Amino acid sequence: MQKARHYHQLTGRPCLADDSGLEIDALDGAPGLHSSRFGGEGTPHEEKIRLVLEALAQVPEAHRTARFRCVAVAVGVGPEPLVGEGVCPGRIAPAPAGGGGFGYDPIFWVPSEGATMAELPEGRKHQISHRGRAMRALAQRLLAP
Repeated sequence: MQKARHYHQLTGRPCLADDSGLEIDALDGAPGLHSSRFGGEGTPHEEKIRLVLEALAQVPEAHRTARFRCVAVAVGVGPEPLVGEGVCPGRIAPAPAGGGGFGYDPIFWVPSEGATMAELPEGRKHQISHRGRAMRALAQRLLAP
């Protein structure tokens, strides 16, 4: 909301912004909105993945539940901001797998797909991803009468 409002005020034009993160239940929802800064500013993705796996080393598979969450906001398209949210449920895999995607994708296991996000074809990932779901939810609100 803060980003969208800032750029709307700066430009006078409608603005869209989003934030997303990986929420891990066994870590009380961390890293959450701080996913990109987990482990410190500028920490490489491989190191962030290592830190997550290290933190979950003693956590049984049944308790490694997680989700990617995204909230998208449109400001300046009406009297009130419009919000869309998307969630992709999954688990944290015991080890990275796959060469696609970015960030935490290699350790985010999607049970419904039988693969990590990094193993999915790009088109399928976009269909089920938290960002795709948030943008579709926001688009429905933008197109609603």
